[in-house]
Order: sequence, then structure tokens, then C-alpha cells
Amino acid sequence: MKKYYYEAKTKEEAIEKALTELNTNRDNITVKVVEEKNGLLKKLVKIEVITYNDIIDNLKDTLNDILTLMNINANLEVRKRENNITVTIFSDNNSILIGKGGRNLSSLQTIIRQIINNQTNEHLSIILDVENYKEKKNKNLEVLAKRVAREVAKTKVEAKLDPMNSFERRIIHSTLSNDKFVYTESAGEEPNRCVVIKPKESE
Repeated sequence: MKKYYYEAKTKEEAIEKALTELNTNRDNITVKVVEEKNGLLKKLVKIEVITYNDIIDNLKDTLNDILTLMNINANLEVRKRENNITVTIFSDNNSILIGKGGRNLSSLQTIIRQIINNQTNEHLSIILDVENYKEKKNKNLEVLAKRVAREVAKTKVEAKLDPMNSFERRIIHSTLSNDKFVYTESAGEEPNRCVVIKPKESE
């Protein structure tokens, strides 16, 4: 992972040096202050800079190395939006990469995040997907939430959904957060924690 170091009297001046030398913009770099001196005669701030282009290149190399060890040939599509990096994997072994209930994909994402975050000393948002598996699953969860909410609103009887991981539960909560007729709560203990959709009392 390439790391660049710049010094100036202030952090802002050091960042300006980095942007000029690297010929990039602020959204394409991570910045960390590694040294700060406040003397009577001299003030110094030293920063460490990593570009997102280098992060993405390293992420792709790391992921390809892991996939090679798994004997999986794949193509990667990487998208960056603000500070979020999404990697979509296209292969002939999607079922192996995804695993039961998405467990393999979740584990692979955890491994990649840990490796890249250790290398950059940053807490980056890295999301792995396999041919939009997560995107499709999220939409299915939203449809499920709205369908069950309609039933709960109509019958005034609460409904308990199947156990879900924390990410899936957040989707249900978020989908129904502004619903006028129902509200959601999480219940139970991991790994059987689930979402309960309850009717709101009539005003």
C-alpha cells in the first residue's frame, strides 16, 4: 500500500501540498496526522496520505489472491461513492462465494475489510456483493416488510419475522421507520434475534 507523507505548519497546508503533488482532489485521499509539534519557534504537522485509487488497486489484488486460492476465476467491478467502496464479483461459482444464507460472502467481506483497514489504519466502508445478490436480497426484504406491515395494520395482530442478522434487521426497521400504522422492534438473542412488526394504537 503506497503511503505519502507531507509536512507543513498546519494540517490544511499539508493537505494542499498533497493534493498538488498527487494531482487529485480531497475526496480521493485519506488523511491521518502522524506527528504534530508545537514549539516556540516552529510549528509542524506531518500527515500520512493514501489515495483511494491505491486502496482500490490493493483491494482488488488482495481479493483476487484469495479467489485464486479458492480456485475461483472472477471479474471484479469496483464502485466508490463518497467514502464507501462496493466490489461486485462476477464468477461461475456464485453459490460457493455466497454460501448458505450469504454466510461465505459475509465472511469474505469481513476478511477483506480487516486486511485493508489494517493496511491503511482507517475504518473504511467496504461492501462485497456477488452479481448483485445483496441488492436483490435487500429489495426482497423491503417487499417482505411492506407486505407483512399491511397485514399487521389490517388485522391489528403483531407478526414475528424469521431470525435475521443485524444488517437484514436494519433494512426491515428502516423500511418501516415512517409507517403510519405499524412499528418494529427486535426480539430474542443472537443468532435467533428477529424483527417483530406491531400495530400502532389508533389515536
